[in-house]
Amino acid sequence: MQEWVVSENEAGTRLDLWLVRCAEGGSRRRVAEWLARGKVYLAGQAVDTAAAAHRLTAGERVGVWLDRPGSATSAARSVVPMRHLLHVVYGDAAIIVVNKPPGLLVDPLPDGRATEVTVLDLLRDHVRREARGGLYVVHRIDRDTSGLVLLARTAAASQALKDQFEAHAPERVYQAVVLGRPLPASGTWRDHLSWDASTFRQRRAHATDARAKEAVAQYIVREQFAAAAQIEVSLVTGKRNQIRVQAALRGHPLLGEHQYRFDAPPEPKGMPTLDRHALHAWRLGFVHPVSAERVSFTAPLPDDLQRLLEELRGIP
Repeated sequence: MQEWVVSENEAGTRLDLWLVRCAEGGSRRRVAEWLARGKVYLAGQAVDTAAAAHRLTAGERVGVWLDRPGSATSAARSVVPMRHLLHVVYGDAAIIVVNKPPGLLVDPLPDGRATEVTVLDLLRDHVRREARGGLYVVHRIDRDTSGLVLLARTAAASQALKDQFEAHAPERVYQAVVLGRPLPASGTWRDHLSWDASTFRQRRAHATDARAKEAVAQYIVREQFAAAAQIEVSLVTGKRNQIRVQAALRGHPLLGEHQYRFDAPPEPKGMPTLDRHALHAWRLGFVHPVSAERVSFTAPLPDDLQRLLEELRGIP
């Protein structure tokens, strides 16, 4: 993906016109095709045709990914068999809240590894059929994590919501099933983590490491089983893979976890598990970017986690 930074002289230019001139789009028709096929990025996030009239600001990053996987045809063609996977919990002119099933990426990865339909593709198809506006991803959850994801409908709403997430203001509560018996039964996890871009994994870091970022979460055991526990985790910060890493660092990896286990023992023989890690984004609360009212949404546990809990309850 090619990426440029908007200069002071270019500030105020419409995105589509800027792409014609500066990214060698050639014509507005060609640029419109790029936008329709999800090939244009603002600040690392894919945008669609609704962003054509967006007025650029100095320092804003604009990217073009011409050979993005899945962009040879419009998203409307490829998402049709998967429309049933889209569950919109709430939507208005400013925001959309989605209950994401496990197995879907929120949006395409910028490194070319993703070739499948994403939540963003499904939503583009959804709003296109409603003849409504744009989409901006506000935050993400892992591919195999289920639950609530927030997107904005306008650039202004997106920025207002991102400011809240930067300030750690939104309420983000997850349900997880972990191995063992967490002790004490409630408390705070506090670590310094560093993202390793070569392995796409978090690692524990020393506080003095320039790359280290503080990760803080509060947890409480909701139900204890013979060799596992259902816990509720409230994020104070929101680092990539944070809950998965912090639980594993304490010897309690999520059931179904393969990437973050560290020195934890293997799951006991006969332990029921999942074909993904047992993590669900259960509750999301924030200040609405237009009404300024506090709003909150919840998503019930999906069927696979419900079955897992029932099986665990049956183990003496």
